[in-house]
Amino acid sequence: MNVISLGVVDLSLAAFLLLLLAFCSLKIGLGIEKRIIFSGLRMTAQLLLVGLVLKALFASGSFPLVFCMSLVMLLVAGYEVSARQKRKLRGRTGYLISTGSMFISSFSVAFLALTLMVNVSPWYTPQYAIPLLGMLLGNTMNGVALASDRLTTDIYNQRGMVEQRLLLGQSWQEASGDIRRDCMRTGMIPIVNSMAAAGVVSLPGMMTGQILGGSSPIDAVKYQILIMFLIAAGTGFGVIAAIWLISRRLFDDRERLVVENLTKANKH
Repeated sequence: MNVISLGVVDLSLAAFLLLLLAFCSLKIGLGIEKRIIFSGLRMTAQLLLVGLVLKALFASGSFPLVFCMSLVMLLVAGYEVSARQKRKLRGRTGYLISTGSMFISSFSVAFLALTLMVNVSPWYTPQYAIPLLGMLLGNTMNGVALASDRLTTDIYNQRGMVEQRLLLGQSWQEASGDIRRDCMRTGMIPIVNSMAAAGVVSLPGMMTGQILGGSSPIDAVKYQILIMFLIAAGTGFGVIAAIWLISRRLFDDRERLVVENLTKANKH
C-alpha cells in the first residue's frame, strides 16, 4: 500500500483552518492570533527544511552527519527549555543543566533502544536514529521545561517557608523536598496521561503514521508500545536529573537558599 500524496491545495485547506482559528482569537480578544500565525509559518519552514536535510541524511547514512544532526536537535531543545522559564538560573547554568539532563536521558535511552531492542545495523541508521531521538527529545524537553519552570517559580515564591525549615535544622533536601517532588510530578504528568489514554482516547502519532504507510496494525502497535515506554523513561530520568541539578544551584555549600541565582520574572 502506497501513502497518498498531499498537494499544495490539501495543505492550503489545512492552513485555512489555522487562519480561521487566528480570526476567532482576534474576535474573542484572546490576543494570540499573531502567535498562532507566526508559529504556523515557523513550523512550516522548519519542517520543509528538515525534510530536505533528512532526505540527504538518509541517502548518505554517515555517522558524523547523524551526530551533527542529533547535536543540533539537542542544542535547540536546550534553548527552548530555557526560553520557556519564567525565572531561570543566571548565566548559562540553566541552559547547560537542561541540555545536559536531556543528553543523559534521551541519548542513553535512544542508544539502548537502537542497539538492544530495535537492533538495527548499523545502530546509527538515520531512518531509525533520528525519528526515535526526535520523539525522545521532544517529550523530554516538554517535561524538563514544565518541571524546571515550576521549580524555580515555587522556590522563589515559597522562599520564606524554605528558609524557615533550614533555620529549624533541616537539610536543603528536606526543606525543598515537597516542592521538588511536586515539580517532578508536573514534568511527568503529560507522558503518564498519554500512556493512560493511548489506544482508548487517542491513537499516538507514530502508530497512526505507520498504519497510514501500510504497516500491519499489530506491528504498528508493538512499535508504539516500545516508543511510549522509551519516552516515559527518557522524560522521567531527564526531569529527575534537571530538578536535582537546578536544586543544587539554589543552595550553597552551607545549605543556605540563594535566590540571587535566579533572574527576575519574565513573561512567557
